[in-house]
Amino acid sequence: MNFLNQHKKLEKHATLLLVLSFLVVTIGGIVQIVPLFYLENTIEEVEGVRPYSPLELTGKRLYVREGCYNCHSQMIRPMRDEVERYGHYSLAAESMYDHPFQWGSKRTGPDLARVGGRYSDDWHVQHMIDPQSVVPESIMPSYAFMMNRTIDGQYIEDLLRTYRRVGVPYTDEMLENARADFRAQADPDADHSGLLERYPGAQTRNFDGQPQLTEMDAIIAYMQVLGTMVDFSTFVPDESR
Repeated sequence: MNFLNQHKKLEKHATLLLVLSFLVVTIGGIVQIVPLFYLENTIEEVEGVRPYSPLELTGKRLYVREGCYNCHSQMIRPMRDEVERYGHYSLAAESMYDHPFQWGSKRTGPDLARVGGRYSDDWHVQHMIDPQSVVPESIMPSYAFMMNRTIDGQYIEDLLRTYRRVGVPYTDEMLENARADFRAQADPDADHSGLLERYPGAQTRNFDGQPQLTEMDAIIAYMQVLGTMVDFSTFVPDESR
């Protein structure tokens, strides 16, 4: 009872309440923030996660350019309904090379964190050209123009170099072969050995079915890699972190 009386005095003394509240918040902040300065990385490293290949990275930039994130998130939360619908909950490591990352919760359309491999390239092409032809209730606009916009990767090395400056571990070898890897990934007749050595698991094929390399190739290459880098059948979370 005496404690309640003391607390009542504190509540009535605005200045004292403000000072003590500030001290509590400060101490709590220090306890949470200071340890982070002694950690090399706050993200648990996960086997399989790699930087995007030049073509995948170009597709990601097209995805951002067209505002796809306004309707599609890439964050599966650890809730039963989300995991059952979309797959394993998202790991921070899966977005460690995203600038900007595509997390969020705004979903006019479904979450795309695990869309890679769920649909064929042909399905994606048709969906981009005429969304309602494959999803009648969709309100997504057409992106058919991507089929006619050719890309040559002229500045792809500069792009990778920029990403390296913000922490993405692109090597000198990756930079030197950036344009060649850019063209090779969508060319089924190219030698993919170097590309696959630099970007393990990269999918190599003609994504949009046309002889020329287009924006459609790039954005489909990006979507087909989403959620495929980590083998969740063998993934074991680090409980010590």
